[in-house]
Amino acid sequence: MSDVPQSRPGVIHDLGYRRYDGLREGTATIARTLFITGLRHAYGLGRSGKSKVMPFLLLAMSVLPALIVVGVVVLTGMSSLPISYADYTNQTQLLVSLFAAAQAPVLFSRDLRHRSIVLYLARPLSAPLFALMRWLSLAVALWFFMAVPTLLLFVGAMLSGLDKSDQVTQLLKAVALQTLLALLVAGITGLISSVSLRRGFAVVGSVMALIVLTGVVTAIQAIAADQDADAVSVAAGLFSPWSLYTGLANAWDAGVETFVPVDGAWVLAYALVALLLVAGCLLGLVARFQKVGSR
Repeated sequence: MSDVPQSRPGVIHDLGYRRYDGLREGTATIARTLFITGLRHAYGLGRSGKSKVMPFLLLAMSVLPALIVVGVVVLTGMSSLPISYADYTNQTQLLVSLFAAAQAPVLFSRDLRHRSIVLYLARPLSAPLFALMRWLSLAVALWFFMAVPTLLLFVGAMLSGLDKSDQVTQLLKAVALQTLLALLVAGITGLISSVSLRRGFAVVGSVMALIVLTGVVTAIQAIAADQDADAVSVAAGLFSPWSLYTGLANAWDAGVETFVPVDGAWVLAYALVALLLVAGCLLGLVARFQKVGSR
C-alpha cells in the first residue's frame, strides 16, 4: 500500500492591513447619518448634476412669487401682506406636491428595487428605525421647501414695518400647519413609493393622491357649498391632505378661506384624521420594509 501524502498545514499571512481600534458607533449614529443622507438626496446633493435640476427648479419657482410680493410690499408701503403665510403654501400646493412626488422615490424606491435594503437592515439598524429616518428626511425636506418662501414673506413684512406681534403669530401658525402637512405628504408619497418600485409608477401614484384627488375633493366641496349642503362640503375635506390643511388653517384663523368654515366638532375630526393618516402611513412603511428586509 502506497503512502498517502500528508497535507501541508495552513499558513496565515499578515498582509499588513491596518486594524480598526477606534470607537464603534451605535444605532444613534447610523440613524443620524441615514437621516442626513436622505435629506441631502432629496435635493440632489451628493448625487449627479441632473438630480439637482428638478428639486431646485421647483424651489426657485416657489420662491419667485414670494420675492415679487416682498418687492411690492416694500416699495409701495402696503399696510398688510396681500396673502397670508399659510395661504401662500396653499396657493403653491402644485409645486409642493410635484416636489414630493418626484423626490419620494429617491428615498424609498431605490433601496427596495436594488435590494440594498437587506444591507441596511443588518444589525443594529431595524426596519422601524429605517422607515422613520427616511420618512423624517422627506418630511424635513418638504418643510424646508415650504418654509423658505414663508420666511422671505416674513422678512418683507418686517422691512415694511408691519405689526411685529401679528406677523409673528401668523408665522408660527403657518409653520405649525406646514409641519403637519409635511408629515402627511411625506407619509403618503413615501408609502406609495415603497409599494411602486418603479420611479414612474411611484410618481404617477403620488400625483394621483396629491393633485388629482385634491382636485376632485375641491370640486365636490364647491358643488356642495353651492347647493347649501355645508355638512357635505366640510366632510369631503377629510379625504385629501391639502383639504385637511386648508380646513385646519381656516379653523385656526391662519388666513385661509374655505368654501364652508370649519368649526365645532369638525375641527377635532380634521385633526384626528390628519394624525391617524400620518400614523397609518408610517405603520405601512414599517410593515413594508420589514417584509422586504426579511426575504
